[in-house]
Amino acid sequence: MITLRSRREIEKIRAANQIVAEVLQHLRAIIEPGISTLELDRETEKMIRRAGARPAFKGYAGYPASLCASVNEVIVHGIPRRDVVLKAGDIISLDVGTELHGYYGDAAVTLPVGEVSEEANRLMAVTRGSLEAGIAAAWPGEHLYTLSHRVQQYVEDRGFSVVRDFVGHGIGTALHEDPQVPNFGQPGTGMKLKAGMVLAIEPMVNAGTWEVEILADGWTAVTKDRRLSAHFEHTIAITEDGPEILSMLA
Repeated sequence: MITLRSRREIEKIRAANQIVAEVLQHLRAIIEPGISTLELDRETEKMIRRAGARPAFKGYAGYPASLCASVNEVIVHGIPRRDVVLKAGDIISLDVGTELHGYYGDAAVTLPVGEVSEEANRLMAVTRGSLEAGIAAAWPGEHLYTLSHRVQQYVEDRGFSVVRDFVGHGIGTALHEDPQVPNFGQPGTGMKLKAGMVLAIEPMVNAGTWEVEILADGWTAVTKDRRLSAHFEHTIAITEDGPEILSMLA
């Protein structure tokens, strides 16, 4: 079931997402060679709890951390570890979720660690651009899979591939709500978007094949060919005036 949110509810979702945005801004400032993903996780949880919120990922379906920290070929759900230490040339995807007074926030960015390769820079830029292309299609009356197609077309026109095993989602009083928001699809198909819908749009883009493997921990998703992957996400509200990004710092 898809819930259309009132303006009051959208502001509550925005408040949860503002904490996400502040955490991501802080993590961006401290990313450097030599820091471990476990340290990043501890910073994430500390900031979320200081803001009066709860880490939405911790304990979700048994996930053990507050942050998903996915390095290089890891697409999503990288579990923070003491022995995963960043080095110059890495890229890291940081995915953060919060719950504040019963409403949820969710966003992700991929960041360079020091100087990175031309391919890594291009992959991050294309992934970010595909998110922007998807958001630009999120208008009332537009078909959901037109949004999905815009993401896919943006990525594939630039020589990369979109992951098919994981998708975006509705969000509000639960972390994952209907509808699912894939990053591929046929334009002009799928449900029509309506004002009041709140979506987490999250392209996951691979340098090589779109195919995925799940590691033995049951969470960590990596590219099958072990080439780089990037991930960007925003939570948006669909309004009569178009898409409104809730996970961008005000």
